[in-house]
Amino acid sequence: MNDIRRTILWVIFGFSLVLLWDQWQVFNGNKPTFLPSSKPAAVAAAPAAGTAGTGSNGVPTASAAAGGSAGAVPTQTTPAAPREQVSVTTDLFKATIDSEGGTVNHLELLKYDEADRTKHVVLFENGSPATRYVAQTGLLNPVDSGDRFPNHLTPMTAKAGPREMANGQNTLEVGFESAPVGGLKYVKTYVFHRGDYTIGVRHEVVNVSDQPRDAQLYMQLLRHGTVAAGTMFGTNTFTGPAAYTNEKKFHKLDFKDIAKGKIEPPPPANDGWVAMVQHYFVSAWLLKGDPASEQLRREFRVKDLGDNLFTVAMVATLPKIAPGATQVVNSALFAGPEEEKKLEAIAPGLDLVKDYGIFAIISKPLYWLLNQLHGIIGNWGWAIVALVVLLKAAFYWLNAKAYASMAKMKAINPKIMEMRERLKDKPQEMQQEMMRIYKTEKVNPMGGCFPIVIQIPVFIALYWVLLSSVEMRHAPWILWITDLSAPDPWYILPVVMTATSLFQTWLNPTPPDPMQAKLMWIMPLAFSVMFIFFPAGLVLYWITNNVLSIAQQWFINKRLGVLGK
Repeated sequence: MNDIRRTILWVIFGFSLVLLWDQWQVFNGNKPTFLPSSKPAAVAAAPAAGTAGTGSNGVPTASAAAGGSAGAVPTQTTPAAPREQVSVTTDLFKATIDSEGGTVNHLELLKYDEADRTKHVVLFENGSPATRYVAQTGLLNPVDSGDRFPNHLTPMTAKAGPREMANGQNTLEVGFESAPVGGLKYVKTYVFHRGDYTIGVRHEVVNVSDQPRDAQLYMQLLRHGTVAAGTMFGTNTFTGPAAYTNEKKFHKLDFKDIAKGKIEPPPPANDGWVAMVQHYFVSAWLLKGDPASEQLRREFRVKDLGDNLFTVAMVATLPKIAPGATQVVNSALFAGPEEEKKLEAIAPGLDLVKDYGIFAIISKPLYWLLNQLHGIIGNWGWAIVALVVLLKAAFYWLNAKAYASMAKMKAINPKIMEMRERLKDKPQEMQQEMMRIYKTEKVNPMGGCFPIVIQIPVFIALYWVLLSSVEMRHAPWILWITDLSAPDPWYILPVVMTATSLFQTWLNPTPPDPMQAKLMWIMPLAFSVMFIFFPAGLVLYWITNNVLSIAQQWFINKRLGVLGK
């Protein structure tokens, strides 16, 4: 009975590894290795700027007929300025800002390369429909007066000035100005800071009319809804819009739910932010820079634009603007890696965009501990080794009980084998005799399983830490391991992993059933196929865990005199 349970646990554990590895492949943009799933639905052509319709959420989406209602795209009443693609280069970004609306439609992260290291990670781009992802802002008219205000489709003029951050320069400003539309002129200035993924965005709304104006400022992220396909267990990290308020806390807004109309964004609030989340990286709009801006009343809106395009927007209501007056609002566009400690410092709850799955309550302290160890050691690979050592120390007595139980099982294994052979034609009597032996020898057949089972949540939580931490991307360990998030190029770690697993099998009691005994030896060899493709950081974790487990089990077996039996 104990052998059957142990075999079942091995099978469940092995199947879980298959699923986890399969999802790691998917998250890194590769095809599933073991469980291929259907391809995402083809993405229809995205509307070109200025050719779509107005969203029911009140935020312009593109094209509108002349006239219109509150929140609609304004009719062009002034000559269009020549459209310009403004290229901006800093120490962290290579960006392109479209003079139509001053929209950030291309953003490369110069400190991060794609998996093949042939090009930089591109966060925003306005290319093919399947990859469209841009940051937009503009003004809405909350009053149904027929007037429309400058928005992300309004032609703007780029202000003269440097477009590249020079050596020794800490800030770079790039400004855009619209002609008056509906009595308002909109001036938008991007402020890039050296070493900072938070881009300041200053909005100046000038009332050039002779009447007071009510206006709303929207900050919007538009992204394609194509996400990596998951397995039946849905172990992938979250991709999609998110919002946060102090009252309602962190909200994931799934693309599928938005398309079905099942999403309820947070209610209006005087705080909060919106974001687009993906594996390793995030973009977010925040009202940040001065108390007047940060405390503006704001609404949160999501919209399915069709053609697999979705938006999440934050709409802030501005104070009434008197004739000739200028209303200034300071905001920030974060576009960069999900580095937990830095996100915590930027805005409340922003660190929650780093997805730890259902075991976040365990994963967060594990990441904190891993990060502390890295701060001491200075190498993520050795930090993983040190973390496993600490975890094994924490579970030492629990593991000791499990290994002692397995050692006792190993000691009475010859007696069990003899009994099974003697009573092989009498299954009921065999079961009774087996239970008698367990009772006489004071052996709990589940004693070796339960302590291990209750540690599984910790192991899964650590898996999510390694999966979701951008710090693991291209992080070196030693010698040939130059990327802990990629497989071992020389397959040395998988071979070591297989060897340690086989040695562990030898230390465990041999199942009486010959078929189960063979299975126990075959499974480590079968898993070795997965270990070849596993990221080096995860294989390093399992090797360290195996080596420490072997040392503890060897000591207990030797103390109980069952080594080699």
